[in-house]
Amino acid sequence: MTSSPIGSDVFFAFAILIISIAALLLLRYYLPLRTTPAYLIVPVFLALALPASIILLVPIDLASAAAPPESDPSRGIWLKDDVLLVLWRVLYWLTFCLTWFVLPLLADFSDSGFRSVSDRVRYALRVNARYQLTVLSLGSVGLVYIFLQKGIYPTSLKSLVMALAYAWGLILAIYLMGHGLVAIPKKLFRDASLSRKLRHLQTRAPGLWEKMTTAIEELDELEQKVVLLQQKRTTAPRDLQEWIEELADMSSLPEIRVGVRLGGTARGKATIPAVITDRYLADLARALKRARHKKARFMDEWEHLKRNAQSTEAVISAASTCKLERSAGADSWSDRLTFLNPTMRYYLHASIIPGLRYFFSFFFAAASISIIWSEVIKSNFPHLSIVGLSIIHHPNSESGQIGFAGQVMAISWLLYMCAAALLSISEVKVWGNRALTRRNTYAESACWYACQVAKLTVPLSYNFITFVPKDIFENSMFYRFLGRLVDFTPLGLGFSRFFPIFIVVSVLANTFNLYGKVKNLVGFGVLDDDEGENPEGYGTGSWREGRTLLARDSETPGDDLGLSSRNHSPFPSSANLSLPYSDRPSDGAARPVSRTAPTRVLGGERQSRRGAPPSLDEDEPGRLDFFTDFAHKVRNTIDTAVPVTLTKPKWMSGEQGSSVLDVGGAFGKLFGKKDAGGVRL
Repeated sequence: MTSSPIGSDVFFAFAILIISIAALLLLRYYLPLRTTPAYLIVPVFLALALPASIILLVPIDLASAAAPPESDPSRGIWLKDDVLLVLWRVLYWLTFCLTWFVLPLLADFSDSGFRSVSDRVRYALRVNARYQLTVLSLGSVGLVYIFLQKGIYPTSLKSLVMALAYAWGLILAIYLMGHGLVAIPKKLFRDASLSRKLRHLQTRAPGLWEKMTTAIEELDELEQKVVLLQQKRTTAPRDLQEWIEELADMSSLPEIRVGVRLGGTARGKATIPAVITDRYLADLARALKRARHKKARFMDEWEHLKRNAQSTEAVISAASTCKLERSAGADSWSDRLTFLNPTMRYYLHASIIPGLRYFFSFFFAAASISIIWSEVIKSNFPHLSIVGLSIIHHPNSESGQIGFAGQVMAISWLLYMCAAALLSISEVKVWGNRALTRRNTYAESACWYACQVAKLTVPLSYNFITFVPKDIFENSMFYRFLGRLVDFTPLGLGFSRFFPIFIVVSVLANTFNLYGKVKNLVGFGVLDDDEGENPEGYGTGSWREGRTLLARDSETPGDDLGLSSRNHSPFPSSANLSLPYSDRPSDGAARPVSRTAPTRVLGGERQSRRGAPPSLDEDEPGRLDFFTDFAHKVRNTIDTAVPVTLTKPKWMSGEQGSSVLDVGGAFGKLFGKKDAGGVRL
């Protein structure tokens, strides 16, 4: 190809602009742009924009490689070889430097608790030096192997660096993608049923509430240490006194009061050393920053879960009237549609959206099966690859085998593969306390997630081009730049071709819940598996506890959400069932219950926090044996029965007038109950 057309150049430039805007909007959603320093925003922005550009460049490279060398025009968007080579060099090496050097240094620099910039830089360099030495020690083994295979050449060192980076990224990407290919359709299918979705949210609630209250207590304890430091600041050097005052300004007493209200304070637990050093203050400052963001993370997750449960309960409660109204101050997306009346809003949430979820669950399930099938058979039967066949629409054309429609299909496949891998990161527990929080993401977490995006995109993109026939992907500039160095040795060639087959292990593990079995076997899990082998939670009390917690933490079913049913009871119907009998009036409406601390679940036993009521599971059916449970129910019904008055006929009383028979009182006396109560159904 001598020169690329103007249309392809304009399209590529416009697509890069759209990608940059999308990356900025994503940053704005998770980070406060006005307060985040530029040295953090720019690398994180590049770590998002460059991988997205790679996803766009791969289909363009395939279309350029699929066109005959002697023909200028192509059916799709294409660029000439020199431009493609420059783009691949710039995108790959920028992504490589961000992944292995820049973002790890920035993450540790932001996470450091030291005051001065020089101390923070030394801390980041010291932490990353350990990691880089570990990588180099492992890479030295591969370097010896390559030197023995190909000799001592500069290309050997370059091949080692690129092959090791690709191998580590592919191992992580295949495992995460396999989990995500099952999790995405599985989640859509689960949420399509409103009752199943509500039960899942209620099952998650106790664990999330426990994490939130624990985070509040940890922050409270750290702030108590700052209070103790303030009391002893006169014994510390002057520079440390100023540091202690800064830590006191960072702490806030209202947060301590929140800890008192939700889970009790940590007063009496905080201790400080007799000698205050700068290292101790740095560790304390670092722990304070982490604890503050940890609290914000779990509080945000709890509010999101609560709003989601409220909306689901509101739709379920509105089934009798088929009318769903918005609450005051709501800002949900459906409420912005002004043409929706309450009836239309109900059918949107009760029928249309669940139907779309069912459709997309089956659609993405078919896409997942296609990707898994293509990964398994691409090495031995590449002509049977479903992904490859969907991209190549003109196998015998003189103007190119891949057209614009094939490029759109390639981008769609790549986006789904990357989304499956990246969405699985949030479910894996081995990453520590890292999480994305709306407008309040911790700087270290933002750098780490951006690093994962950059790390996973390149190996997934190269793995994707191997789905097409060999004569096409080996003619692409991506293969000539990266692939030939990955296949530089027989070990690298075999790893690239056969390791993706292990995606079946991750798929089977998620499909048959092997994570839950391992968790039950050894006592801990790798992934957040809320459902386990008992998705409904029967007999465990987990979803019942979650239902009670959500009811106690909510005053109205549509509060802060925008959806409310025509049923104007203080709580939804499921919330009424979650309250104990002593808290439920005879008319069936639940009284507002004050917020109390949840029950801590440790080692299968429920231990109440300070000031928390005992667990409600003791009064639930199924906790006792059948006969005792049945006797308690009968006794409870008779004790609270309304007196039933029956008028005797005159011929039975033998007197003028009539008398009454107190049936409820009679049965009450039988059980030693003098006063009658109300009927409870």
